[in-house]
Amino acid sequence: MVELAEKTLAKLPERRESPSSCKYCLYWEHPELGEEIVAMPQEKRLEEKLAWLRRVWKEWGCCGKLLSVGDKAVGYAQYAPARFFPTVAEYPAGPVSGDAVLLACLFIPNPKDRRQGLGSVLLAAVLADLRARGIEAVETFARRGSQENPSGPVEFYLKHGFRVLRADPEFPLLRLDLEQATA
Repeated sequence: MVELAEKTLAKLPERRESPSSCKYCLYWEHPELGEEIVAMPQEKRLEEKLAWLRRVWKEWGCCGKLLSVGDKAVGYAQYAPARFFPTVAEYPAGPVSGDAVLLACLFIPNPKDRRQGLGSVLLAAVLADLRARGIEAVETFARRGSQENPSGPVEFYLKHGFRVLRADPEFPLLRLDLEQATA
């Protein structure tokens, strides 16, 4: 497990189908780009992601984890205060609470790597980092009924002690209070 940083971003798992590989994804960071993102060359998307990553590191610190098995990257998590993720404003179940960090993505892209506990290992590393930094809570917009979403399925988070803070038919806002959690 390594921190998401400039030198590790390129190692994020590749993915051909939608959603695109996390290292090229600007969904949370640049809502103003809309459909332009799809037509944007991967190199340009990677540059934008790196610029975002540098900014978050400078202003807040580590904002993600990369999980590998052997030398193969298998999972990715991205988190930071909600102000770094402007797309949050578009979610009906929002906003994210002021005392919480948003876990924007926690994803094991390859279905063959799922159901082996890797997501749980990745989540545990994120929670350990947030606890060490004195963060009170973590919140996420999880998706109901889909494992193909980078924010992760609702059921995964409920299994790890999160609770529904605000309901929504597709993307409820889930919360875990870190001082009370054992996950």
